[in-house]
Parts: sequence; structure tokens; C-alpha cells
Amino acid sequence: MNRPAGLNRTLLVIAGLLLIAAGAIPAAIRFHWLPALGGNRPIVPGTALPPTWVLSATAAAGIVVALAGLRWLAAQLIRKPAGRTWHFEADPGAGRTELATTVAIGPFTEELRGYPGVRTATASLTGSREHPELFAVVSVEQDGDPAAIRDRIRETGVPRLCQALDLDDLPTHVELRFTTAAGTRVA
Repeated sequence: MNRPAGLNRTLLVIAGLLLIAAGAIPAAIRFHWLPALGGNRPIVPGTALPPTWVLSATAAAGIVVALAGLRWLAAQLIRKPAGRTWHFEADPGAGRTELATTVAIGPFTEELRGYPGVRTATASLTGSREHPELFAVVSVEQDGDPAAIRDRIRETGVPRLCQALDLDDLPTHVELRFTTAAGTRVA
């Protein structure tokens, strides 16, 4: 599991447990499951309103939590890692070649779109040239064969990309999504 996904799940579990506790404690008091608190005793002493600063601090904390939640939701929408620029130096005096990973991945993505059963495909190449990673999202048509598409990516597409980029190894992550739309190609 990658680190952002692990952190995401951990925070969701903590938030879920806090919400369960926030709902369970008043229920336990109401049904007399916590005898130390008593069902007929008030939860907070007195009936007077708290000082104004307490209300303001509570509102500010609520706004901060709401903004953090919105930021988390926005982060869920941004799934594609940013591209990078790789630098090649054949000889120290011969100059330097730069290759944007977004440009390098273009032919691979077009090749994926040409596979039978593939409706759409996107890919991104991340990391440095020494430690690259390939992320691909492939939308499979209803009549597409996901196993055949996966095998073709692994046996044909990725090796061709490795050869074109002069890479020995390219860790690849492929996400297959299934579309409900009917196929548009005739084979």
C-alpha cells in the first residue's frame, strides 16, 4: 500500500471511531448503560450559556475541520501524478538532452488506445530516470477481455516503452476500469 493511501485509511478509521464514540456515549447515558453518569443527571452542569469566546472557538474549530474535509475531498479528485523532466548526458562535453515524461509516455498511451477492447487510456511516468514508475488507467469496453489487455500491456507495451527509454526495469501499476457503454469498434 502506498503512503498516502495508508494515511488516508488511517485518518478515515480514526474519524469513524470518533464519530461512533460521539454517538455511543449519549446513547449509553440515555439507556443507563453507564451507571456512573446516570440517565437523569445533566451532561454539563448548569443551564447558562458558555462565554462568548467558547462559542467563537467552537465555530472556528468547526470551520477548520470543514476546510480540512474539503481539502481532503479535493485531493481525492487529483489522481494523476505530475510529470517530470529527465536529463540525459551521454558525454560531459557533448551537451544535455531533456525529455518531458509527459511527451515520452504519449506513444505508449496511443498504443494502449489501439488495443482491442480498450475504450480510453491515460498513463503517467513518474519518478526519476533512475527510479521510474508507470501508472496507467485503462477503460475497458463491455466486450473487452481485461486479462488479455493486461497481458498485452505487460508483454508488449511496457517492454517497448522500456526499449524506447533505454530502461532495464519499469515498475508498472495498471488500473482497469469497466465502462457501461457498448463497444464502438468492429474487429
